[in-house]
Amino acid sequence: METILRSRSKEVIVSIDRPFVMIGERINPTGRKVLAAEMRAGVMDRVKADAIAQVEAGAQMLDVNAGVPMVDEPALLVASIKAVSEVTDVPICIDSSVIEALEAALAAYEGKALVNSVTAEGERMDRILPVVRKYGAAVIGMSNDETGITMVPQERVEIARRIIERAAYYGIPTEDVIIDPIAMTVAADPQAGLVTLETMRLIKEQLGNNMTCGASNVSFGLPDRSVLNAAFFPVAMHAGLTCAITNPLVADVRKAVLASDLLLGHDEYAMRWISVFRQDQKKAAAVESATRA
Repeated sequence: METILRSRSKEVIVSIDRPFVMIGERINPTGRKVLAAEMRAGVMDRVKADAIAQVEAGAQMLDVNAGVPMVDEPALLVASIKAVSEVTDVPICIDSSVIEALEAALAAYEGKALVNSVTAEGERMDRILPVVRKYGAAVIGMSNDETGITMVPQERVEIARRIIERAAYYGIPTEDVIIDPIAMTVAADPQAGLVTLETMRLIKEQLGNNMTCGASNVSFGLPDRSVLNAAFFPVAMHAGLTCAITNPLVADVRKAVLASDLLLGHDEYAMRWISVFRQDQKKAAAVESATRA
């Protein structure tokens, strides 16, 4: 199953048979006071710099969130997406829980965006899915509903199935629903990682949809998070994860994704692995040369 996303000039295909897609998570003011203050003031320098840095680090898509308290989120989200589109050509994942912001952003976006996200709550589906269909976007369906997040993998699968069926009712093809099996922190529940991985395996077997998640959630509240996040990718990709909202600027994460792609047969003759290795060597040499100068 292939999910195709587009910007004005670039296409990204998410599929179990293709290399993993990293969706850069950095353009999000949550927990970033300086970025939030700049976005509130309409200053997009840091947004643009984050966009460029993430794409240079290997992100094939960028998540854009403009959830700054006490601002006009629809206007700010549109401005943020326009700023990102000025400096990069990768497709956008539009990240908002405000329906008015989603609609404004989708109306302004040139391409086929990914909407982040919809849950299986009836009212949410009936508000968001028609907007997704109207603008020809794809959508992330999160495997939770009015009752919260179940810790039973098969129940998460059934919740995902409900989202896929409701999306079909509104005319959204199955391949345009990317399921989030929900990654939760192992610091709060030692079984959380296993539940997520089993959910992925079942979704892969029973539904076949592409999957994504907020990968850094698994390590929340723990030290040395980059190592834990990196360790998550090989097992998750083997279980069926095909893309993730993550930070490509973290070397451990970026290398874990590249290595997993190679080991899973998605990097023929290790061409990407070798290419990135050589690029990293050149960058390191340039930095060392500049330091000595």
